Amino acid sequence: MVAGAAVLAVGVVAPWAVGYVTEQQWQSVTTEVNQAQPLFQLETRDYNRGYLGADFTGTISVQNPDTGEEHEFEYQARVSHGVTGSLLDFSPPDELGSDVDKIFPDEKPKLTLETRLWGTAIVELSVPAISVINEETGESFDMSESYSRAEISDNGSHADIVMLWPGAVIRAPDLRISIEDFRFEQTMEHLTGGVWLGDGDMSLSGFELAARDEPSLRFDDLAIRSETFTEDDGESIGSETLMTLETLTADDESFGPHRMEFVFSGLDVQNWNNLTEALTEMQTAALTAPGGDSRAVMQQQMESMSRINQALLGLAGEGFSFGFPKLSFATPYGPIDGEIMVQHPSLSDEEKDQMMMVMQRLTGNLDLSMPLALVEQYPELGMQVAPLIKQGMVVQEGDRVRVQGKLEDLALDINGNLIPLPPLF
Repeated sequence: MVAGAAVLAVGVVAPWAVGYVTEQQWQSVTTEVNQAQPLFQLETRDYNRGYLGADFTGTISVQNPDTGEEHEFEYQARVSHGVTGSLLDFSPPDELGSDVDKIFPDEKPKLTLETRLWGTAIVELSVPAISVINEETGESFDMSESYSRAEISDNGSHADIVMLWPGAVIRAPDLRISIEDFRFEQTMEHLTGGVWLGDGDMSLSGFELAARDEPSLRFDDLAIRSETFTEDDGESIGSETLMTLETLTADDESFGPHRMEFVFSGLDVQNWNNLTEALTEMQTAALTAPGGDSRAVMQQQMESMSRINQALLGLAGEGFSFGFPKLSFATPYGPIDGEIMVQHPSLSDEEKDQMMMVMQRLTGNLDLSMPLALVEQYPELGMQVAPLIKQGMVVQEGDRVRVQGKLEDLALDINGNLIPLPPLF
């Protein structure tokens, strides 16, 4: 009986406790989101918490980074309290009901947030199929049902994100755009500050653009795979990204496959975090500049630039490499192949103290080749390449043209032609 009474007491008290914790969590999330970035702000109003549920309203303010102009969107939410967590169901305000009904006459979009007391949250967004036709202009928009899900755990330090969008078609009298089977998956693990690790996959089965009096363009089987990981026992990070495109069709002529690899290695974690924070500060200062103290903004930007320079010096001193180890693009006349890599050596403490410029000891190599027939087929391209061949920058090797370069001592050697480079930072 005692055990039963204890369970009953917990069951009675739990929804109230969960409701209290949920309100505190939501207020904390709102504060963290607003402090983490300047582009959009969350405001919560009239949070009315009851025993088994709650409701509140709010505003999302989105700022245009180019103009500083703000756009506000109202929302409302209903909260259901359980024994171990809550379910937040978001919807647009009632006054927008008629506009939403025009686009979604049968089923409405559904955005929910499920929280757990142990620090796990699941966000799900379901958008039903859309079919809109403007009889006057002949324009139409058809979109299949889409689904997105994000599971955030370990108190915000781990996230798994999935987006599924079967596709959409936009039609106008002079234009047709279609998107087919978009998929996105991302796993993120917080390392420190603004540095995250993880891997992601994005794929698009097809994209087509057709405009009147213009050659049609189509991509088939586009995929991007990326992974970011730690190196040197967590002191630095590296990343590998692979982008592939199976077929490109232009003006009814198809060719492929295409492949591009991008890598970076040896980025010092602390200096990389300092760099990203300084860049964010500069962006924030620029967005808050209208109507503010211009001298204060300028001072903030100068301080951020100083931090950026110090972070770049730190990154260079620890050594790094980045670039494209593999470039391959198919053309009707043969492939365009190449490699572009840049490195900076790790320096001793004495060498770091004597550093005056970030890129003084930067080295790199460039190697690109393309079919000669491609240059001859397109006069615009030929007009650009011909002077380079005459200057020796581009050399002909059989049925191909090639550019080879080497970067060292702030000078770029292109096929034996030395080009001094200005110092950076």
